[in-house]
Amino acid sequence: MAWELDADRPIYAQLVERIQREIVSGKYQPGEKLPSVRDLAAVAAVKAFAELERSGLIMTQRTSGRTVTEDTELISNTREKLAAGHMRSFIDNMQELGYDTGEIRELLAKMQS
Repeated sequence: MAWELDADRPIYAQLVERIQREIVSGKYQPGEKLPSVRDLAAVAAVKAFAELERSGLIMTQRTSGRTVTEDTELISNTREKLAAGHMRSFIDNMQELGYDTGEIRELLAKMQS
């Protein structure tokens, strides 16, 4: 099962959608047994570690397992990228509620005081 996980959405929601797609597309037939939670978790963990390694945040060493990169600039850049994604999502959600940029700033200021 190949995984394309969206970092901006909960994994459980993505799993629900994935399994729904596979049921309605016929990959899983009526009455067929689904993969176990353990199997799904193992696949997801392998994909997660592969993605983290591809991004450079972790490294796999044959004899010592996985380690976090020592590249502090990469860690900092990744932190900023994650923060920007969260902020974009927050702003989009607030705008869907009818707030404009100024109102969002006012709400944030109130929350900090």
